[in-house]
Amino acid sequence: MSRTESKLAQAEGGGRIAVIAGGGALPVAVARTLQQRGDAPFVVIVSEETEDEDTFRDLDRIILSVEQIGLLLPALRKAGVDRLIMAGNVTRRPNLRRIKWTVPVVLALPRLAAGLLRGDDGLLRAVIELLETNGIRVVGPHEIVPDLLAPAGILTRAGPTAQDKRDIAAASEAALAIGRLDIGQAAVAIGGRAVALEDIEGTDGLLRRTADLRSHGRLAGKKRGVLVKRRKPLQEKRVDLPAIGPDTIVAAQAAGLAGVAVDAGNSFILDFDSTVARADELGLFIIGLEPGEDAQR
Repeated sequence: MSRTESKLAQAEGGGRIAVIAGGGALPVAVARTLQQRGDAPFVVIVSEETEDEDTFRDLDRIILSVEQIGLLLPALRKAGVDRLIMAGNVTRRPNLRRIKWTVPVVLALPRLAAGLLRGDDGLLRAVIELLETNGIRVVGPHEIVPDLLAPAGILTRAGPTAQDKRDIAAASEAALAIGRLDIGQAAVAIGGRAVALEDIEGTDGLLRRTADLRSHGRLAGKKRGVLVKRRKPLQEKRVDLPAIGPDTIVAAQAAGLAGVAVDAGNSFILDFDSTVARADELGLFIIGLEPGEDAQR
């Protein structure tokens, strides 16, 4: 039995596996890995989040908005699902006035409402509780595609300079700080101080803002800088782990940054070979940080 199969076997259940597909490349990687293993995943496409819904056209699928959470459980039961993987970004928060109400959702409303007030991680925990209360076991994407998890150490030909290490330390501290507040997972540091933090716009928006900042103010003329993505300190590991891919590297280079640092073992590097190759091509570094590692050591 392979490592992936062994991990998945630990999540008891002999039924079908569903993949809730948000934005980004992770849902595709998870669904295709399941398909290659001989499973027939049931894909729940989150409308307005998945970049290309046709990516899943050869798989059994359904398209739901975030307000149609009440239709999710009946669809999963009809498809014979007993395990579910949440993969990808869901940036839009549900409008409570437009939710499709069903008995399970009404019963879970206090928890869902409290989750909305607590932030992204609080809402995800409430959704997980709703699913598992109704017999659907939530499985982490890392249990299906463990080989996509970032290893520790420098992964590229280029490595961080002494100044880059100071930037990594500053951005890492800032990323963990906003993570504790359940705001975001990423920060950019330039010149030894954090200059931009991730919010609802995501990492792409963060890097676009960084590029804009280069042309004015205190950042005008400053070189290099680092993007750091860290898992939120209290984050539910089964959902929303940080992720980077080739597009992240291109955007980081366009923002004038020297490299990217991520949590080793707690972050995904999607399209690993392509991501590292693109970084090598553009002269950027990628480094996997051990949990709790002091980047200045």
